Amino acid sequence: MTATGPLTALFVRLKLSLLRNGLRQSAGRRAAYVTSVVVTLLIAALQLLGLIALRGNDHAAALVTLLAAVFALGWAVMPLFFPGGDETLDPTRLVMLPLRPRPLVAALLVSSLIGIGPLFTLTLITGSVIAVAHGAAAAAAGVVAVVVAMLLCVALSRAVATANTRLLTSRRGRDLALLSGLFVAVGAQLVNVGVGQLSGEDGLSSLEPVADVLRWVPPAAAIDAVQGVGDGSYGTAAAQLALSAGLLALLLWWWQRGLTHLMTSPDSSTIQAAEPSRKRSMDARPALHRLLPENRTGTVVLRTLRYAWRDPKTKSAWVTSLAVGLLVPVVTTVQGAGSVYASCWAAGLLGMQMYNQFGQDSSAFWMVAQTISAPRDAYLELRGRALALALVGVPYVTLAVLGAAALMDEWAAVPDALGLALALFGALVATGAMTSALYPYSIPQDSGYKNVVPGQAGLAWIGILGGMVTGAVLCAPVLAATIWMHTSGAGDWLWLMLPLGAVYGAGVALSGLRLAAPRTAARLPEILAAVTKG
Repeated sequence: MTATGPLTALFVRLKLSLLRNGLRQSAGRRAAYVTSVVVTLLIAALQLLGLIALRGNDHAAALVTLLAAVFALGWAVMPLFFPGGDETLDPTRLVMLPLRPRPLVAALLVSSLIGIGPLFTLTLITGSVIAVAHGAAAAAAGVVAVVVAMLLCVALSRAVATANTRLLTSRRGRDLALLSGLFVAVGAQLVNVGVGQLSGEDGLSSLEPVADVLRWVPPAAAIDAVQGVGDGSYGTAAAQLALSAGLLALLLWWWQRGLTHLMTSPDSSTIQAAEPSRKRSMDARPALHRLLPENRTGTVVLRTLRYAWRDPKTKSAWVTSLAVGLLVPVVTTVQGAGSVYASCWAAGLLGMQMYNQFGQDSSAFWMVAQTISAPRDAYLELRGRALALALVGVPYVTLAVLGAAALMDEWAAVPDALGLALALFGALVATGAMTSALYPYSIPQDSGYKNVVPGQAGLAWIGILGGMVTGAVLCAPVLAATIWMHTSGAGDWLWLMLPLGAVYGAGVALSGLRLAAPRTAARLPEILAAVTKG
C-alpha cells in the first residue's frame, strides 16, 4: 500500500477505533476520558476568550509569540517524558507492514491531529492569531499561520518520538519517563516566576525582550508574521512564514528518515556482541565501597545508594528533591522575597527520602527481612540507610545554603541558616525511620505515575503528614533559639547555631533510629506484608 490518500483515511479510522475501543474497556476509563475532555474544553474556551480579550493590546504580540514557543517546546519534550500517553507514538508496531515511509508520514501526521492535545493547541493558536490579526490580509495570513504552526508542533513531536523510539522502549527510557516529575516541578516553578513577573508594574511589556528573540523561532515566527502583515511589514512576515514552512519541511524529512532507519535497521538486542563480555575482577570494586567499613553498615549504605542510582522510582524521587531544593531559593529571589532560610527546603525535600524506606525496596525487602532477627539488626539496617542519605544530604544542604547566601549576598546568615537546615534534616531522618516502621506501604512497580498501591493511600498520608508535623516540632528548639538570638540583640553569637544545629540534628536522628529499631523488629511480618502488597 503506497497511495497516500487511502492510507491516510485508514489511519484516521484506526485512530478513531483505538479511542473508541479504549473507552469500551471500563466505565472508569470512560469517565476519566470524558472528564479530561470536559476540563480541557473548559480551559481551552477560557483561554480563547482571554486571548480574544487581548485584541488591541500593544503587547499582545509578545504574549502570543511566547505562548507559541512554549507550546512547541511542550510538544517536543512530552513524548520523552510521557511515552505511554499515546500508543501510536511507537512506530515499531508498523515495521512488519508493507508501508513506505513517505505515505506513512502523511498518514501519521493527519491522524496525529486527532485528540485532546491537538484540540487544545489548535484553540491556543487560533486565539493567538485572532489577538494579533488586524485587517483582511492579516486574517488570510492567520489562516496560513494556524495551519503551519499546528503541523509544525505535531511534526516536531512525531519526529522526536521516532528518533527516540528505541530509547523510550528501553529501561533508560522508562527512567527518563519517571523523571517527568522533575520536569513538571521545574516547569511549575518557572511558570510561577513568569506569573510573578507579569503581575509586576511592567506587565506584558516585560515580555518584549524575550519576544524579540522568539519571533524568529518557529512556530512563534508564524504567529508573529500575522502581526507583521497587519502592520504592513510584508517582507518580514513573508520571511517568518517561509522560515516556519522550511522548518516544517525539514522536520518531515527528519521524521521520514527516522522511520526509514527504524523500519530497516535491526534492534541492538538482535545482534550478538562482537566480543565476549569480560568478567569483572573481584578487586574492581567501586571506590565508595573501598572507603566504607566491611560490615553491615557499609553494605547497607552501598545498597541504598545503588538503589537510588538504578531503581527508576527511587532515582526519580531523589533527582526531583535535589533539583527542586536548589531551585526554590532561586525562584524566591527572582520574585523579590528571597532569603537564605529558603535553602531549608533543600533539607526538607531530601530528608523526606527517609520516609517509607522499606516500601522503596518493594518485593526485594523480603531478602532484607531475613537478616533482621533482633532490634540490633534493625538498628544497623536503619542506621546504614540514614548514613547513605546523610552522605548526600549534608554536602548538598551545605551547598544549598552557601549558594543561597552567594545569590542574595547574605553571608552573615550562613551559620544559623545552615544549623537550622541540618537540624531539620536530622529531625526528618528520625521521623522517617519511625514512620517507615509504623506506616509502611507498597510502591507499584508497573506504573510510572503511581506511588501508592490502591488501598494504602491513607497509610501514606498519615505517615508523611504526621512525620512532617513531628519533624517540625522536633526542630522547634533550634528555630526558637535562632529567633531569640535575632530578637534579643545576641547577633554576635549566631555562629553558635551552626554547631548547635548540627549536633542537635545528629542527636535527634540517632534517637529516632534507636526508637524505630525495636518497632521495626517487632512489626517485621506486618511491614513485609505491607510493602509487598499488589
